Amino acid sequence: MPEGLSPSEVGKEIAEHRHKAEEEEEEKERGEESAGEAKGQERWLTITEAVLLAVVAILAAWSGFASAKWSTHSSLSLAKASAARTEANRADYEASTLETFDSTMFTAWFTAYVSHDKAGMRVAEARFRPVYLAAFKAWLATDPFHNPHAPKGPSYMPQYKLPQLAQANTLDAKANAYYALGEAAGSNADNYVRTTVYLVGISGHFKVRGARIGLISIAGVILVFSVISLITAPKPPV
Repeated sequence: MPEGLSPSEVGKEIAEHRHKAEEEEEEKERGEESAGEAKGQERWLTITEAVLLAVVAILAAWSGFASAKWSTHSSLSLAKASAARTEANRADYEASTLETFDSTMFTAWFTAYVSHDKAGMRVAEARFRPVYLAAFKAWLATDPFHNPHAPKGPSYMPQYKLPQLAQANTLDAKANAYYALGEAAGSNADNYVRTTVYLVGISGHFKVRGARIGLISIAGVILVFSVISLITAPKPPV
């Protein structure tokens, strides 16, 4: 029996080699397609991350700017509140000093009246301030020494006015308004700082594609929340 392969066996071997080569070629093509697809996904992930970080950078810069503007506005408002409060205290002190002087002069007059010291009454009355003198004369017209319904003294008459006291009340209200503005501005600045912190947190990067996709998803949610916060937040003062 001759050695070697028969023609049928040779044909079979050639067919098997051809089939194997075709399978290897198909597998190689599938690998190249898979690698191309992975490379395309990698490119889109990189583009998405770049766009996301660019938007974050712009929003973070705006949020920081708005926070700085509100902080400045808060400081100025609080400074105005402090200045107005100081002026109010000064006016209140002046009003209290004048009221004490008027009361002292009236006490001197009343002491002279009780003592039937007409000269002392004239001296005390001559020292009355014009505003208090007008109130004093109006009080005497009510016959206070015989009329039980008369006001208790000249300072209870409508003619008796202390402009400094009214000024103190006005300045005090002004100080309260400035303080409220400063407090609100400080709160707005804090809110912008918080939004900036959210935005700065969107800066991580991983090499694992699954982790990158998850990070982009979380960053997208945070970005949407931050954008809504910035839109609804009070705009910084000009």
